[in-house]
Amino acid sequence: MAGFTGHVQADAKNVFDVLYRGDDDEDDECDGTCTEVGCWAHARRKYWEAAIAGSAVAKEALLRVQRIFEAEDKLKGLDADVRKRMRDERVRPYVTAFFEWAHPELAKVKGIREPLASALGYSINQEEALKRFLDDGRLGLDNNSSERALRTIATGRKAWLFVGSDDSAQSAAAFFSLIASCKLHGLAPEAYLRDVLRVLPHWPKDRYLELAPLNFAATRARLDATELEAELGPLTVPAAL
Repeated sequence: MAGFTGHVQADAKNVFDVLYRGDDDEDDECDGTCTEVGCWAHARRKYWEAAIAGSAVAKEALLRVQRIFEAEDKLKGLDADVRKRMRDERVRPYVTAFFEWAHPELAKVKGIREPLASALGYSINQEEALKRFLDDGRLGLDNNSSERALRTIATGRKAWLFVGSDDSAQSAAAFFSLIASCKLHGLAPEAYLRDVLRVLPHWPKDRYLELAPLNFAATRARLDATELEAELGPLTVPAAL
């Protein structure tokens, strides 16, 4: 993620803090230009754990969070600007009410080691990040899509416990990311990787983003089909748009 600028949606594990803190350390990722976006699914999960332990307050929290999800669900498929405007009308009031309710509830259990205190503390500590999806219609309520994309790695890693070296791990992570992006954008991963590896030696280095899964369908349509299908040989690079 070095050099990346934009929003990063993740849970509140402190391993991600380096992405947001904006230190001057040249080894830091994102150079402090990443904006944290919280995940409501992770916040909800902690209330579920507290509710299983018998907390009536946690059950109330689950109902309040469910209202947020239901209101957001009705806005799927809208353009980002419309979604933002509709969120202000239909979702923001539920989010505001949730935190107005959560703050005094946390005060009642603060300092007590129990699942409810942990759940409320997580939400309050993440309040700004959890509200951030309201500010941009492109942002989601949770990062479940990336969690699902990682599931194949989480379930498969028993079969590939070791990758051989740090360099191999970096390469594997890059391929996993590309494959997940292909699925996200409706591309067949094997066909995409074949085409990209065919094009890559001829492609200008300052135009690599045109080969990303997000943009590749449009890029492929501009390539000479006969040249692309050939295993070797010249390839005509279209002019930049």
